[in-house]
Amino acid sequence: MKKILQYLFEHKTLSREQAKEILTNISSGMYSEYEVTSFITVFLMRSITVEELQGFREALLDLCVKVDLGGYPLVDIVGTGGDGKNTFNVSTLACFIVAGAGHKVAKHGNYGATSVSGASNVMEQLGYSFKNDAARLRKEVEEANICFLHAPVFHPALKVVAPIRKNLGLRTFFNMLGPVVNPAAPEYQLIGVYSLEMARIYNYLLQQTGKAFTIIHSLDGYDEISLTNDTKVINNQGEAILTPEYLGKRLVSPQDIYGGNTTEEAARIFKAVIKGEGSWAQTAVVLANAAMALNCTGKYASYNDAYAAAVESLESGKAYASLQKLISLQ
Repeated sequence: MKKILQYLFEHKTLSREQAKEILTNISSGMYSEYEVTSFITVFLMRSITVEELQGFREALLDLCVKVDLGGYPLVDIVGTGGDGKNTFNVSTLACFIVAGAGHKVAKHGNYGATSVSGASNVMEQLGYSFKNDAARLRKEVEEANICFLHAPVFHPALKVVAPIRKNLGLRTFFNMLGPVVNPAAPEYQLIGVYSLEMARIYNYLLQQTGKAFTIIHSLDGYDEISLTNDTKVINNQGEAILTPEYLGKRLVSPQDIYGGNTTEEAARIFKAVIKGEGSWAQTAVVLANAAMALNCTGKYASYNDAYAAAVESLESGKAYASLQKLISLQ
């Protein structure tokens, strides 16, 4: 590792093969905690290259626990995290709205490294038990239209670095990897990123997969459609900048979508929104993200049709029923 660090400290970058080998070695415990921390820190001081991200991604996918969820065309909505905004769990809520609209969802997530409550924190608080048992996960997808894939039980490398990430409390390149290493390999992905530079790198990476994707970045820094500002939207067809009024029928203020100070508070907000008891702002933001994910599937004639399907899923109680069914299967 000393040679690798010296190489990187000279402002050099890794090839795809080198990046893959290093992350494979990290997951096998070859390096000390201090060496891994130093390695991670390099990428806090400079941007990651597409080749490095590809190599890290390949290593995680090669090492991950594979899961077959029955051959369904799956949807995932995931943000990189690390935007420092501490919003409530928008992506996870949007996943339940998509499930309530009749689509199969494999939500990939982790504990919050830089926020109070990541997707895994809130799912655990709601009574979900993490597992990598394919048969049980398949049953959840079949009966509740959704399952949750807690990243560390599928990715040994993420388990190794979890304490380091928590201690650093900073956005690392592992935030960038999370959205592109879903072990269920979903057909459709809505990915939120915290910067336009990351949007560009993801666009390059995802174009090569041949799958349908949509990348979103709120121009004031959120890794989701926040409705606090215009949103940059990039998909297989091209890119656009869309207004809050178009995406969510309203503009909201940052304090309206704050996620609270504890996991318990985050879970309370989650339950209120999914029961249709959230504030106007909270509901609008979740619906906009769900609608963009539904639109990504190509099953709707327009974004407005996808938005109407999201509204119907929430207001009919189908999204909440999906959550109740999922928790009952634990």
